[in-house]
Formats: sequence, structure tokens, C-alpha cells
Amino acid sequence: MTKIRSCVTSDKFFLYGLHKPAYAVLNLRTDQRIERLGSLDGESSLDNHGNFPDGTLIIDKADWIFEIPNPFPFKGTTFIDQEWADASAADYRRIGLPPREHVSMSKILKKAGVSSSFLTQLPSSVLLALATCSTDPQDLVQLAEISCEIEKDEDGAPVGLQYRQKKNGRIRPVFHNHALFEAVANNVYLPDSYKKVMVLRPGAQGGSEIVGEWGNDDESHVFEYLRRNSYIPGGHYAANMADDAVRYSINDLSPSDMRGLRHLYYQRTYIRLAEQFGIDLPVKQETVLPEELEKIRLQILLATTTQEISSPATLWGWNFGFDYASSGYRLHASHQQIHQQYAMIPETVAAYAGDPLNPCGELPAFGCGDMVAEVMRHYRAQNGSDFFEDYIACIYNNRRMDGRDDRESSLVVWEDEHAMLFVPKAQTSQWELQLIAMKDGQGNVVGNIVEADSATRASLDKGILLAQKALAGLGARMVTSIEYPKRIGKKGEPGQHLLYAFLPRLPQSPGAFSEAQLRFINGHYPEDFAAVCRQQLAKT
Repeated sequence: MTKIRSCVTSDKFFLYGLHKPAYAVLNLRTDQRIERLGSLDGESSLDNHGNFPDGTLIIDKADWIFEIPNPFPFKGTTFIDQEWADASAADYRRIGLPPREHVSMSKILKKAGVSSSFLTQLPSSVLLALATCSTDPQDLVQLAEISCEIEKDEDGAPVGLQYRQKKNGRIRPVFHNHALFEAVANNVYLPDSYKKVMVLRPGAQGGSEIVGEWGNDDESHVFEYLRRNSYIPGGHYAANMADDAVRYSINDLSPSDMRGLRHLYYQRTYIRLAEQFGIDLPVKQETVLPEELEKIRLQILLATTTQEISSPATLWGWNFGFDYASSGYRLHASHQQIHQQYAMIPETVAAYAGDPLNPCGELPAFGCGDMVAEVMRHYRAQNGSDFFEDYIACIYNNRRMDGRDDRESSLVVWEDEHAMLFVPKAQTSQWELQLIAMKDGQGNVVGNIVEADSATRASLDKGILLAQKALAGLGARMVTSIEYPKRIGKKGEPGQHLLYAFLPRLPQSPGAFSEAQLRFINGHYPEDFAAVCRQQLAKT
């Protein structure tokens, strides 16, 4: 059997590589093209002579590069440049993004004596840049009114949009510039009254039905939308902060909001599974109380051990943050208002080979948690031990790669009895965090939300919120979050832990050929990133 490539070992310490390159380069260039580049400090002339050396190049001491196989081989390998990482270890201020710059075109135009109507003459790319970068509500109101037809009351307040019915019967807003509409509607500084009529009011973005709800008071309010014609077969659901609970920023997101968002995920999953198992459900059309939901979960858990059904898996994700490049490239997410999406994945899918009417077999339906289960099986066959037991031990036994004992060595950001938030030894986003479910109140490993009791679910909800708070505190404005669950039922992998990954998108790391090859480049040690995350949580 081919040995799996992972930094996790049965010795319960992380194992990684260290390149200490020294090499020679045969110079095959024939000509020189020495040219003046400019001046140095405004005085002496500067040329490019150093770019055209003579003879063979001898590189005695290039930067050391740490090569850390991801615990999960399907996630590739992380490479850390020692020089960059040492600089970050010496100055934690390098790990963070600057605060958002305050931008007001209206103030600039006023100072120059130019009418604000000048905005209507600007090219679309400039308007798009202003829509994403402006922090002035006056700018954004103007841009909103350029992008679409807004209806107002007698006091000039927005009350709705003008719509048009297309030939296919669909009703859509009257857009003058759709990209501009999307960009300005998702800017946190746009007045809430405009956000509401443009994107937040139920129905503003289409006909998706609301099939669940949490709260409806001053503390929190969440709607559950059904996306019936989804890119996920069988439809998916979105727990979406409601129009009277505007949450465009992680700083505005409360523990109550997170409970509501996650409750709708638990509720929909348990209800769907209960229907499959023939479990009696509440008759009333209302939110299932947490205590009743726990009773349903326990019935499902019992049924998975006594009934023979397929082994579905949950799918959960959260794209936080929206942005557009002025070139028209959308950089992340569908809208800024906080929302989380979820669905169920079947165990198998019918297989076809050219004739869409006649299946020729079946294929396993893809779920990302299945890749974790596959790693566990290979690891067990190779080492004779449990992957997650060894992985968790490696986290607790972690040692710094630079050999220093005068700096932080822990990867753990936060933990309680049921969950642990930590920095993975091999980060696949430069600021990646992970959250792992530990054990429930009975001492059982929690591999999916069906196996998570009330206390464990509360810990997971808290851990997810803390992860986002820590990242937001460092300046992250776009974060992709995903869940790696164990299959539900008898075909779930024994010992598999439920895992979440939080993957920020950073301005200087858009992803290129290295990442496409699953080679992830980092400029800090994971222990130092854990330390700055703990510092951020201490401030919240």
C-alpha cells in the first residue's frame, strides 16, 4: 500500500520537511543589456548591471523552506518561507490587514466645486470601484439611484423598486447597471432603508419561498429560504438574517444570531431525516423549540442503529463577505447580508453512460467528508491506530518548527469540553482556522450534527462565531467556511470527528498556479497566527 502523505504520525508529533537549499546555476545567457533604471535617492545613477552577471551563479544559503504535508492528503502541502515567518514572529503586526480607508467622492467634488451629478458621467468601471470602496452614504445613495429605478415616498425615502416582467414570465427589477446594483447594495455604508428595498426585503431577490424562521424580536430574526432550483441536487436552504436584522459585519453578529442561523440548519436536517425514518413530527407550522428538537435528534440517532436506510450526509457552508473588482470580476459571495447555506447529499446517484433515460448502475454521491473517511481508513491500515486520536494528540503536543522555546507553541485558539478551535499545522489559506467537535456528554465522538447533543451544538455555534470574530479582528473581510461531516447512519466512518474549516481570502493571495497544484505558500508560523487570534478574542 502506498504510504499516505500526512504530517500526522502515530508517534503523536507532527512530521514535516525542511529544505536548506544551496546550489549552482549554469549561466547560458550570451549577451548583456545594461540600461539605466533611474537614480538612487535622487543622486547617483542606478542601472540593471546586477541582472546580467557573468559566469556560473553560486547560491550558498538560500532561504530555508518548511514543507508541511497537510494532515489530509487531499488538501495538498503548505510551504513556509523561514525569512518571512521569522519576521512575523518578531512583529505580530505583520499578521493583519489595515483598517478600511475612508473614501468620499462627494466631499472631493464639493471641495473642487463640482456638482455631485458628475458621478453620472463616470465610466462603469470607476462607478464600480466607488461602489465597493466608498464609506460615504451620500455617494452610495447616488450610485444606488444610478443602478436601478427606485420608488420613493413623498418625503424622498425609498419604498420599493420598479420591476418588469420578462418574456419567460420572471419578474425582475429594472436595472440600469446590474453589477453596480450588486456592488452598492452590498456596501455596509449604504443606508439600511436602501438595502431593504434593493436586496433584503423578502421577494426583492426573487421568488424563493420562506419555509422557516427564528426569532422575530429586537434580539434577532432569521428567515430560512428554499432554493428549489439549486445547483445542489434536491434543492438547498439558506438561513438568512432578515430585513429587520441587518448584519453586514461580523462585529454586528451576536451569539443569538448565530444560534438562530444554526438552529434552522439543525431543524431542517432533523426534520428531513425524521421524515425518512417515519418519526412523528410536530403538526403545527412553527419553529421547533430547541428542547423538542433534541428529542427528535435522539429518535433519529436510535433509528440509525435499528433501521436500514441509505447513509446521507449534510452539506453546510458560509460565504461571508462580498466584493467586486472594477474590472467586473466578482471576488466572493452572493450578498453581504450574513447567510449560511445547507442541504443533504444522498449516498449514491444513478450512473449513466450516454443515454440519459436508462441508468447503467450507480455511483457514490460526492461529499467532502467522505474524503476524510478515506484518509482515516488508509491511515488505520498503514499505522494500526486511529487518525483523529493521533491528530488531536499532535495538536496538543505541538512544537514550533523554528526550534524556539521563548515564543508561543500552542495551536489552540479556544476550546471547551465539546469543541476546539485551532490553527492547522498546514494552513491552506494563509489565515485558515479549523473547529473540531470533540465528544458529547456521554463521551462519544461527534462526527456529524445528528451525533451532536445540545451542549455540543452550543459549543460548535460558539466556536464558529469566535473563529469569525478572530478573523474579522485581524481585518479579514471575506471568509469561506465549510463543514466536513461523517456520513449519517451505519456507513459513517467510526471515530470520524466533525470538522469545520474557515478560509479567509486575502488581498495579496488570490490563488494562482501554486494553489491549483495544492501548494500553499505561507509567511508565518502557525503558532504565531494562533497567538494573534487569541489576542483578538481577548479583545471581544
